Amino acid sequence: MSDDNEIDMGSNIGRLTQVLESEGIEPGSQVGYEICKLIYLYHPLGGKMVDRPIKLAMGESRTVHVTRGPEKRLREAFEAEWKVIKADKIIANVARQSRIYGVGAVVMLIDGQDANSAVEFSDLYKQGVTFNVLDPMNTAGSIVLNQDPNSPDFQKVSSVSAAGKAYHQSRCCVMMNEEPIYLAYTSSAFGFSGRSVFQRALYPLKSFIQSMRADDMVTIKAGLLVAFIQQAGSVVTKAMQAMSGIKRAMLKRGANGDVLQIGLQDRIESLDLQNLEKPLDTARNHILANIATAADMPAILLNSETFTRGFGEGTEDAKAVAQYIDDVRKDLQPLYDFFVRIVQYRAWSPDFFEALQSDLPEYQKISYSTAFTSWINNFEYTWPSALKEPESEKVKVDETRFKAITEMLTALLPQLADDPENRATLIKWACENANMNEHLFADRLELDYDLLRENPPQKPPAPGDGNELFPERAA
Repeated sequence: MSDDNEIDMGSNIGRLTQVLESEGIEPGSQVGYEICKLIYLYHPLGGKMVDRPIKLAMGESRTVHVTRGPEKRLREAFEAEWKVIKADKIIANVARQSRIYGVGAVVMLIDGQDANSAVEFSDLYKQGVTFNVLDPMNTAGSIVLNQDPNSPDFQKVSSVSAAGKAYHQSRCCVMMNEEPIYLAYTSSAFGFSGRSVFQRALYPLKSFIQSMRADDMVTIKAGLLVAFIQQAGSVVTKAMQAMSGIKRAMLKRGANGDVLQIGLQDRIESLDLQNLEKPLDTARNHILANIATAADMPAILLNSETFTRGFGEGTEDAKAVAQYIDDVRKDLQPLYDFFVRIVQYRAWSPDFFEALQSDLPEYQKISYSTAFTSWINNFEYTWPSALKEPESEKVKVDETRFKAITEMLTALLPQLADDPENRATLIKWACENANMNEHLFADRLELDYDLLRENPPQKPPAPGDGNELFPERAA
């Protein structure tokens, strides 16, 4: 049997500490691909610095709207296809690679097609598609970026290659963490591209390991007892040593419920570690603040502290985190645009349009291309607010908006009684805005605006013409 001290813990045992405790790490040291991977995998803050912002930004789904068309069916088809291809998971994984190494990419493989050919989106619904997420080791050499300032593709990603296979620009999407700097080579990304989230935080990440060692030392010493035992005389004999040893053994074995007898001059105390509490806490907080500053993220996300007054009550911490989440969502926008286009062509296919025509007669008069163009031109999505408000407050906001809509109708509708075109446009505007008040109305209001234009309201009878009691005569 092997000794307990020789248990195999894997080939990477101690690798992180060997790297981070190296004397060569100083402020401004470059982080390579391997260091970034080790920090993400093994450092206590590595995963939080990378994944926490992504989870906060994507924690709640977007609300999809198609302002023209059968919105419910279009939205359901879109969301169903979005889930089938697991777009959210792929987007999060690409963002993760980007934050770890500085750059990440996703490529789309289509069954039976050359990866370097342009995508025929109109036929995409008939094809089997697969998405692969690539890190800088897979794309090394293809995302180096051109450094010629007179070139059209200066510091722009033209294409992606993996294992010698090139992918057409329509089949890939590249995300960088921060923008590339001219002639600033990023070793973790193997090119003149973005930077790892660990780049500026490398030195304080090293200091954090030292604070963990200090915590471990304090934990080990916290249970140490110091025994002040009165010696019997100046001459120490074996019997006296044996007696002191018996006292120490009884002290070590004593537990709750036991009675331990000691001499009148003997004292038993624990090790005094009170003076360590404030220096350790101060140093730990400063290290976390330095890491958060270096990574350009709110320190509260690293501290795992609770918001003193709740996330939705407008505190400064909550506002800072909300602003940070909105910035992360903006960085994810190109990835969402890449997948939105793919999902639209696959979800709103000609087969889907034929089924729609059989259920909705108005679509029998228009072509698929006309309807599809209208859908994508009126497609939009909104993120839920990062600052969470109580349901009661959301209802109050919707009530205020609805009151403003009704006041607008009250003021303008009488003036548009003889203008059916503008009258229908105003009513359509009011319905679309009212449908956004989801906390007031569970179902959407859909009107036939063409029929509304063709049937303007009848004028009320003029006073004194004898038809007040018989409005049908005035008609």
